[in-house]
Amino acid sequence: MNDILERLSQILEERKQADPKSSYVARLYAEGLDAILKKIGEEATETVMAAKDGKPDKIVYEVADLWFHSLVLLAQQGLGPDAVLAELDRRFGLSGLDEKALRQE
Repeated sequence: MNDILERLSQILEERKQADPKSSYVARLYAEGLDAILKKIGEEATETVMAAKDGKPDKIVYEVADLWFHSLVLLAQQGLGPDAVLAELDRRFGLSGLDEKALRQE
């Protein structure tokens, strides 16, 4: 599974150099942070709607879009999926309540 994230991350980095007329991702980068954030908001809303509809295939489709656009954001910010995976790994063995309390300190 990490292989897919690595391949996608590499492609997203390559798209930073692409002509915005030739690539959807390059166009998002050219439009800037607000355009990327808008897409994440749209995809998050569509994910919620799909879950409310209770259609597993639609949920998977919308979550894939949400993850994709989140990866675009990470790349635009100079981050990658490894940073998120490392944070998730750090949270293993830590209850959600304890982790949340640590963030409030």
